[in-house]
Amino acid sequence: MSEHTTTNSSLWGAINDETRPVLVAELERATGWSIYPRSILPLGMNLLFLGRSGGKKLFGCLAAEANPMEAAFAGQTRSAQLHGSNLSLKSCPLSHENAVALRQMVPFAAPVLVGLRKSAGCGDRLGLATPGHIRAIRGTGIFPFVAQQSIREMTRTGRSPADVMDDATWGVFQEGWQEGFGSDADHLKSAQDIDICAAAGFTLYTIDPGFYVDNEAHTADASALQAKYAALPWDQLQTTARDLRQAYVDKPVTIADGMTITLSEEQLWRAAAKYGNAIAHTLRMYRHLQGVMGALPFELEVSVDETETPTAPHEHYFVASELKRLGVRWVSLAPRYIGRFEKGVDYIGDLRAFAQEIRWHAAIARYCGPYKLSLHSGSDKFSIYPIVAQYAGDLVHLKTAGTSYLEALRAIARVAPDLFREILAFAFARYDEDKASYHVSADPAKVPQPERLADAELAGVLDSFDGRQLLHVTFGSVLTARVASGEYRFRDRILSTLDAHEEEHYAAIQKHFDKHLAPFHR
Repeated sequence: MSEHTTTNSSLWGAINDETRPVLVAELERATGWSIYPRSILPLGMNLLFLGRSGGKKLFGCLAAEANPMEAAFAGQTRSAQLHGSNLSLKSCPLSHENAVALRQMVPFAAPVLVGLRKSAGCGDRLGLATPGHIRAIRGTGIFPFVAQQSIREMTRTGRSPADVMDDATWGVFQEGWQEGFGSDADHLKSAQDIDICAAAGFTLYTIDPGFYVDNEAHTADASALQAKYAALPWDQLQTTARDLRQAYVDKPVTIADGMTITLSEEQLWRAAAKYGNAIAHTLRMYRHLQGVMGALPFELEVSVDETETPTAPHEHYFVASELKRLGVRWVSLAPRYIGRFEKGVDYIGDLRAFAQEIRWHAAIARYCGPYKLSLHSGSDKFSIYPIVAQYAGDLVHLKTAGTSYLEALRAIARVAPDLFREILAFAFARYDEDKASYHVSADPAKVPQPERLADAELAGVLDSFDGRQLLHVTFGSVLTARVASGEYRFRDRILSTLDAHEEEHYAAIQKHFDKHLAPFHR
């Protein structure tokens, strides 16, 4: 905790559910703003809060006199009266500098380590969804990662790691969420990715060594496997081909009651050839991260989900065992599960087979860790949530991102139908190119053309398999497209529309996430 502790000044008295509405009314008279009730925070002799004025959000600091805390924020100061007392009101923009100051002053406004607590990643590609995410999380016992974005997503949306962190900070403060949140620098592939996210203060780093996974090893013949095995970077793996064989081949390991893993020589060749270089890359990234963070605390997730072939249970065991031997420490791991985890839609595959596999993956995570199983591309996979909850229990991290963007579009379809029609028409034109880096199988021909839909029918596009994927993978093009004058074609209108109709936006997000989270907190 910070040295600044929450206290109640006699200027505004105790703040609780009964007194808060009265204080909100007093603040609105004193400031001329519309106040976000949950944001009101007494801190020392200061009263901090968030409000709206002139169509913009502002951060306010009210105090009896100028003080070091007030001076920490950049803004304009004027006098104000509250309960008959003359006070100093500092009106501050929601800037990066003020977000940094707020994180330093208010402990719950900064991300923390999450550890093995059951958690959910709430990616926010627009920077406006955090209040909706918090409303869904509240009361579930699930720990939220409200600052979560991959380098790929940041590149496609034109946002920086600092933008992601700041938007989460302001959203958390607006909702008065004091139970902590995590920040996930997702799918990092290079040391440079780590550097820019560390500079922004992220706490969880998801390493993606997918480029180094040899998918050909999944089906290669014995001679090809032997050659791949011999060519592994043994110096980086800090072992030899012979020692690795002695450690794994025909060495049964009971990971749980009735569950034993034994690798044959061919299975070792295949697992090592497939994942050996990925393990070496993960180790390099981990060592770099340790150097960058120094004494600062951090957590690690390992992700091999974006590969062509599934991670068999014995391969999961091999990867986890090798990382552990090399001194890597992590809190969650994302294998490539069987079946298809396509963006924005439910699981595609045999649920019985998935249940059999997840049982093994969960047992391995407990035996080799414990650590959490991470579900990447986890949004909208409603058919498997009960299965995962049954076998993984609390050792689960559900990771979502694009689904919140889709629910933002749902709100736009309801309040600005013409804008939604433009976005949908643009998505048709961009889909073939934008889908290249995603696992999707939508057929745009199955999505109605926007001009054929009545206003009341537009949101229904987001309830269809093909419509969701069409809009999901084109988010980057939509958010960065510009007109001849250089202005954004859609971005500013999307943000201003959602800002003007924020309660509709939050309601759409909350309803959708309630459905995601329910199987994990029952």
